[in-house]
Amino acid sequence: MKPVSELAGKEILQSYVGSSANPGLRDFGICALILKDNNVHEKVSFDINPSTRQVLENLIELGLFIHFIRGGARIHEPGCNGCIGMGQAPPTNGISLRTVPRNFPGRSGTKNDQVYLCSPETATASAITGVITDPRTLDMNFPKFIEPIHLKINTSMLIPPPKSPMEIELRKGPNIKSLPTFFPLSDILDISVILKVGDNISTDEIMPAGAKVLPFRSNIPEISKFVFNNVDKTFYNRAMKYQNQGFAVIGGENYGQGSSREHAAIAPRFLGLKVVIAKSFARIHWQNLINFGIIPLEFKNKADWDKIDPNDQVKITNVREAVKNGSDIIVFNESKDDNYNTCHNMSGRQIKAILEGSLINLILKAKKKKA
Repeated sequence: MKPVSELAGKEILQSYVGSSANPGLRDFGICALILKDNNVHEKVSFDINPSTRQVLENLIELGLFIHFIRGGARIHEPGCNGCIGMGQAPPTNGISLRTVPRNFPGRSGTKNDQVYLCSPETATASAITGVITDPRTLDMNFPKFIEPIHLKINTSMLIPPPKSPMEIELRKGPNIKSLPTFFPLSDILDISVILKVGDNISTDEIMPAGAKVLPFRSNIPEISKFVFNNVDKTFYNRAMKYQNQGFAVIGGENYGQGSSREHAAIAPRFLGLKVVIAKSFARIHWQNLINFGIIPLEFKNKADWDKIDPNDQVKITNVREAVKNGSDIIVFNESKDDNYNTCHNMSGRQIKAILEGSLINLILKAKKKKA
């Protein structure tokens, strides 16, 4: 992280405001006010990505949207879009300023991207000048956005759920597949370690985004072909050999950081991932692993991470009882004749989900009991 002043003057080719994550009306409002009576630099693509239709409608109601149009900004429909590489990909080796939450390498859709995260004010000021610019240095009376007392909330297109949902037919095209069936946890795991990764592996590295991958988000068998593709291009073919018996992945600190992307748990689970043993987990991905029946175990002695290698065969006996009755679980490395103490931090409800094979299985079981 650096102050804008240290990077001021660097040429930019794109400035991007918005996405579906985090931005509210104020983020767009202040950009519109700064751009008023100004134009976007001729070499810059200034991309405006409203987070929701409600934000877009309020910008129009407040008379702010017109400043984007007149100033030369490019307007995109509400949604994830460029934030996850679905369009608005920046030029190769060109600087793109973005107000989105993340800038993992390649996430933008350009392999050799240079994405700098910044404030809406900096993004707009730089879009006007064509270089990274501290907005306080603009030759203007800096505007102030005042939140409206009443936001326009349009509920006319909200559709209530049907009274008899079972009567509704789901129309599925050839690229939409039902969620795979995940079976309950077996009592013995005797599986191979097929991948070992370091610290801060992100969900973008586990399950990439982008225009090549995301069209398969409703087709788990197809999207699973891209799992860990940015880390190991052989992963899918190797994983498929273990799909029935299962396999393990070894992770470092903060495993699964980044986007709350459930496909980063669903797709590996489809391939056969049974357990991730890591030094620590990012909170949301840890929960997603549990939701889809993958056991998240943490090394009690983090130095044990160094003792496990890819292709090692590991075994956990009496898994169901071990998960159910306590947090400590012993992992035996058959290849090295060594034991590792691990633990989980799951709640009672999360343990039930793991035992049933997924949270969905747990919910379905409860519904059947009530019927």
